[in-house]
Amino acid sequence: VLEIPDPIQHFLRPGEEDDHRTTLEGGDVMMVSSNHVLIGVSERTSAYGANEAIKLLFDNNVVEKVTVVKIPNKRDFMHIDTVFTQVKRNVWTLLSSISKYQPQNPLEPINFLIASDNKEATEIIQFNKRFPEVPKSFESIESLLDDISQNDLKSIEPTKFIYSGNGTFPYDAREQWTDSCNLLALKEGVVLGYDRNDKTIEAFKNNGFKIVKVKDLINDLESGKVNADTITDTLVLMPSAELSRARGGFHCMSLPILRDEL
Repeated sequence: VLEIPDPIQHFLRPGEEDDHRTTLEGGDVMMVSSNHVLIGVSERTSAYGANEAIKLLFDNNVVEKVTVVKIPNKRDFMHIDTVFTQVKRNVWTLLSSISKYQPQNPLEPINFLIASDNKEATEIIQFNKRFPEVPKSFESIESLLDDISQNDLKSIEPTKFIYSGNGTFPYDAREQWTDSCNLLALKEGVVLGYDRNDKTIEAFKNNGFKIVKVKDLINDLESGKVNADTITDTLVLMPSAELSRARGGFHCMSLPILRDEL
């Protein structure tokens, strides 16, 4: 257990405590391989929190790589696991508005009249324990996740992306709000999700996944019709009327840290 302290600036700069406060929440931490952790900088996790975590992880030889993913500082995103999670070695689900495939809006006079809002930017910076002073940048979420699949997890298949709401406006943002991207992998390719995100469910079907309601799955497991060890490529749907109202998805509510290696 590593305790993350506040930086010295938090105590020495009265009136600016919030600007230098160390905050780190579980939804912004993803162990993607045995030597690589992702840390989000978001509405809930500060850059100073990520900084202190990186130093502790490297000083204690916990991992070799830490990648910081700075997402828009918005309530509807909150943590990185609200905008992307892993499904299997070569498959990820994510929100298209933070991806490289964002639609380009035509320029209007307003684009020249106001400054651009940096809150909308997504930045990805990777730090290596051996060369922490020479970080590596990724141009998009997809390029980072593809690098993880191909290099960290040694996938021999092309990396696939399943987009919230099937990448279609307004379903993408609407279903992200009810945690379409916030999935928990029980094993490789078998994930828990909510039953209300119809377009995202359709996207999983289009990518060859079976869809099963949790009640039906439990009955099949108890009757022996299905064996948990042989289930593959399945999205298990859970009731969501109340849980999704509190902005809690399955990855948020679990924080998996120690996982079997793929």
